[in-house]
Amino acid sequence: MAILITFLLGVGNFTLHRAVRESGHPLLDRMPWFVNARGGRLTLGIEFLLLLAALLFAAENNVGGPIAYVIYSVLNSFSAWLILTNKV
Repeated sequence: MAILITFLLGVGNFTLHRAVRESGHPLLDRMPWFVNARGGRLTLGIEFLLLLAALLFAAENNVGGPIAYVIYSVLNSFSAWLILTNKV
């Protein structure tokens, strides 16, 4: 069950990541050059590595990784909401 929840949170995080990248928000222009290099693939790679680590922890019945990923997802969702609604 932890693997399924973590995977679904990962899908949501990737969707939010794409929405923020495509929003054209001025905050994205203020990021360092390597963040925007190659269309943001570096940040997508980091996002993937975080999801992979959480899924590996869940597969080993260690709840620390999935719990950390849930906290990360909540913070990620909040920051995406701030950016997409132009509150920042």
